[in-house]
Amino acid sequence: MKVVVLGAGIVGVSTAWYLLEQGHEVTVVDRQPDAALETSFANGAQISVSFCEPWAHPDAPLKVLKWLARDDSPLLFRPRLDPWQWRWGLAFLTQCTDGAFERNVQQLVALGRYSHESLKGLVAQTGIEYHRLERGILHFFGSQKDLEAGAAGAEVMRRHGVDRRVLSREEVLKVEPALASYGSRIAGGTYTPGDESGDARVFTQELARRCIARGARFLFGHGVDGLAQEGGRIASARVRELATGRTMALQADAYVAAMGSYTAPLLRPLGVHLNIYPAKGYSATLKLRQPERASVVSMIDDARKIAISRLGDQVRIAGTAELAGYDTGLDSATSRVRCQALVKRYEEIFPGVADASEPNFWTGLRPSTPTNIPYIGRSKLGNLWVNAGHGTLGWTHGAGSGRALAELISGKRPALEFGFYGERPASAWASVHRTLVPGA
Repeated sequence: MKVVVLGAGIVGVSTAWYLLEQGHEVTVVDRQPDAALETSFANGAQISVSFCEPWAHPDAPLKVLKWLARDDSPLLFRPRLDPWQWRWGLAFLTQCTDGAFERNVQQLVALGRYSHESLKGLVAQTGIEYHRLERGILHFFGSQKDLEAGAAGAEVMRRHGVDRRVLSREEVLKVEPALASYGSRIAGGTYTPGDESGDARVFTQELARRCIARGARFLFGHGVDGLAQEGGRIASARVRELATGRTMALQADAYVAAMGSYTAPLLRPLGVHLNIYPAKGYSATLKLRQPERASVVSMIDDARKIAISRLGDQVRIAGTAELAGYDTGLDSATSRVRCQALVKRYEEIFPGVADASEPNFWTGLRPSTPTNIPYIGRSKLGNLWVNAGHGTLGWTHGAGSGRALAELISGKRPALEFGFYGERPASAWASVHRTLVPGA
């Protein structure tokens, strides 16, 4: 079949690759001049199969209320006159129960395992290099109370077959000796040896090159103006070359919407209502002055809810989420505070290790659902497929999501237990998710 993929982030390019593997003819459209220049550009770099807990849990509402007045809070909700934001927030609250949390974890772990297996196979097949470090992920805590909460979370994950180990302070420092100077302020941690880290942008761009070499057509610099519907199907995708304004109608047998946070507004005129809302995330990438003193194991700082990952001679500090619409600017007072907080925190933990004088700041919109579970599957329009809503786990779930959707489009059943979008509900999660998304 001829398939048009809208979006060239990690999810879209992975989908294109696996569609080629299934023998399809593929065209990928993206408004940027290259792949992975938006949400996949400078994320936290973690492939965190074992650290995939949904944001929605019983303690979340109280924490969000406490953080409302803090510009540097891990999760910042800025109310707007936006019905989609309120719809998302209300659905999020319905997921803040023990039962919903367990169901959502089960789905995320299943997809994460399938995706990690897919990524490993893809890397072995292609030989792509992307500053990959297979050293696990270390989550460290600053107080005994937080450590106990982390240990309880580890027990939840172990019930789902995840190898998350609870560590003492001494064991944390053994896993990552670079934390030694900060060690007195660490109560303990948890560690998942099976997780890894790497540069999502480098990987995605290299995978796009290999897709092109296999015959895929990439229309970079082309915006997606909309989808033309005839009956219960998509007749064409209207795209516009941004440099010239020239428009064209791309016709295909199937269409894949993989435009991250922009997928929801693209599909609303078609009557397809996805409960995806952008969560603005931030990162700072610093050059290392003393690489021998820098950490190698990818880490999560529980106190600030940020990720710290080594990428060659650089370090990436990423985190925080701001539910405030589609703004991607870095010039507002709030954005400046959140950016500087990342650098300040790294300096507290690793003083003098990196060059903090010239940080490369970035922000991107994470396409978040109230459950943190993405939409992967067929919409109510027969030839329109969706691969979006991966939130903070796009890098973790990208390969598996692309593979699973390519298999579904090809009439095959992916080998994982997951509530695919558009199918008969396979679990309590699928039922809840469907009721939260009318018209889906």
